[in-house]
Amino acid sequence: MTPKERVITALDHKNPDRCPCDYLGTPEIDEKLKNFFKTGDMNVVLEKLGVDLRVVDAPYIGPALRTWDDGRFENYWGSIRKMIKNELGVYNEAVEFPYAAFKTIEDVANFRWPQPQWFDYDNMVAECTKYSGYAVVFGAPANMDLINGTSYGRGVEQLIYDIALEDPIGLACMSKRFECCRAISENALRAANGKVDILWIGDDYGTQNGLLISPQAWKKLFFPPLKQMCELGHRYGAKVMLHSCGSTRSIWPELIKAGVDIYQTVQPEAFNMNPAELKKDFGDNICFHGTISIQKTLPFGTPEDVARQVRRRIDTVGVNGGLIMAPSHNIQPDTPIENILALYEEVART
Repeated sequence: MTPKERVITALDHKNPDRCPCDYLGTPEIDEKLKNFFKTGDMNVVLEKLGVDLRVVDAPYIGPALRTWDDGRFENYWGSIRKMIKNELGVYNEAVEFPYAAFKTIEDVANFRWPQPQWFDYDNMVAECTKYSGYAVVFGAPANMDLINGTSYGRGVEQLIYDIALEDPIGLACMSKRFECCRAISENALRAANGKVDILWIGDDYGTQNGLLISPQAWKKLFFPPLKQMCELGHRYGAKVMLHSCGSTRSIWPELIKAGVDIYQTVQPEAFNMNPAELKKDFGDNICFHGTISIQKTLPFGTPEDVARQVRRRIDTVGVNGGLIMAPSHNIQPDTPIENILALYEEVART
């Protein structure tokens, strides 16, 4: 099978020739893998690992974004960011919150929100054609991302209050973000002319121990936009893959009802997110992406531990297809290269 055929077969809940796989890593791990494989090209790394998916993009071509001498920079959402060092690398953090200054709905309306025409869709067909042998993905976890994405401009605490109190200003910020992400996705899908296999969207609904908000609040505020994005992807012939961190099992029936085809990424340490149990309860109606622990097994296990977990996932979650094997989030900088290789070598052996 080609990589595309392998992924499509698994997403149709049928057994492919082997379990398809994907890669997620921090920039530090990307660099370590490029050094290991003696290449400057991440596509070479993905080929060496046997990854079956490729992501295409509509690059930003809008107005120039501000930068400051102290390292701060503006993203196209107007959030002020900075690369903050930690003990193992750096992380792109929000350091100023311009949406927190909004006092009225008019302030929200008058803010410089990104416009769909600020993105370049002209090369979508060419990029998809370049990766025609692979499952082609458009999007990212930040595509939609009404909770996380809005908090980067509003502040996490304020955003939680916005949701709890249904604050009109906070809800208006989320609405603006949704409108832009939906328009960009539709423009890209239209430009790709049916060549995108998976529309990737995201919104972090869970914590390690449970939902971030009540199921009732989630259904009222977040089910409708999720359903709209799923309908959009399906209208253009794409499966829809939802990224959400944490423990979300209680809303999986609603995710399925909304039209989610693939849940990315299943984090096995989160409460009530045992992959085999999720497969048993929901596996006929949704596919799985992830399941390999980045909290314990990949960074702290042995290559043999990693290989055992891969085999266990294939033997349980991968029954009758429905699984894209991948790390349960971006592989972190302290992860040994031999453990990463063990993941993909074991997939290739199955």
